[in-house]
Amino acid sequence: MNVIVLCGGLSAERDVSITSGTMVAAALRRRGHRVVLMDLFFGYPNKYGDPREIFDTVYDDGIAAVSETAPDLDAVKASRVQNNNSRMGDNILEICRAADIVFLALHGEDGEDGKIQATFDLAGIKYTGSGPLGSAIAMNKPITKQLFVQNGIKTPTGISINKRDPEYKNPGFPCVVKPGSRGSSVGVSIVSSPEEYRAALELAFRYDDDVIAEQYIRGRECDVGVLDGRALPVIEICPKEGFYDYKNKYQKGMTDEFCPADFPPDMTRKLQSTAEQVFGILKLEVYARMDFIVDGDGGVWCLEANTLPGLTPISLLPQEAAVAGLSYEELCQAIIDYSLKKYEVTDKWV
Repeated sequence: MNVIVLCGGLSAERDVSITSGTMVAAALRRRGHRVVLMDLFFGYPNKYGDPREIFDTVYDDGIAAVSETAPDLDAVKASRVQNNNSRMGDNILEICRAADIVFLALHGEDGEDGKIQATFDLAGIKYTGSGPLGSAIAMNKPITKQLFVQNGIKTPTGISINKRDPEYKNPGFPCVVKPGSRGSSVGVSIVSSPEEYRAALELAFRYDDDVIAEQYIRGRECDVGVLDGRALPVIEICPKEGFYDYKNKYQKGMTDEFCPADFPPDMTRKLQSTAEQVFGILKLEVYARMDFIVDGDGGVWCLEANTLPGLTPISLLPQEAAVAGLSYEELCQAIIDYSLKKYEVTDKWV
């Protein structure tokens, strides 16, 4: 099978995406697929008479480590030779159309917000993961929170703040401040005073004009992946310092992770059933990962959903899949197989 692994893009999570992409590409090559790793922002400048020729090249993509801080996107922009305002590089659609499927290893606004999925749907390009609707809903934290409340999913109380509001509301302290449509904890702060709150808003507004400030829930942080509608084992996350921020997520040794998490069976079932319920409420497909806090009284609070969770060497979803009996290679293959199922009915009408 000819597979494009699409990564990078112009988002704060591009380094994580590139690392995930190289891991996925290597795993799929070991499965016998012909794989090309491609950066969404830079594209491929060389023209082919037949775009399928790109799959005849032998590739050996080195796996880059994720840095401690999010990348300088101005520097990324300046390094691209192409002189246009597109967030997609040259020949992306032409080459992706020549693939049997595109494995989306994108994170953040270029990949998880539904725009690429909608573009590919219009172009007739098959891809992995959720479609444009579920992706857009899950990426927008205020809308996700509204749907949680409407469907009885316990979630921290929060308020939405726009950068152009005449005054910024105060939700009370302690609270969590985060951009409305970002991932990987980029721009996230936990604050306990008005001074910290102002600084947290300033940071979050660097990444998004819409910010959400929500009550801080003290408890055990855990995640539950869902694959083909079924929950994977629960994983508990215990950062050695601070909270589960960008650095603690992607730097080896910064966080202890326990899978399966040491919860009583009834709590494990509650977390897994809630994750499956959220998966359906947000119109997600194929796979996703839901973030939770379990408070001291046993309350289960759902924070958000990740439609393209990280697939780096220390990412949570691969750890959960391994406990469920799926190797990393088998997980990547399963994502492709379940994604192709989405097109079985549609293809009959083409």
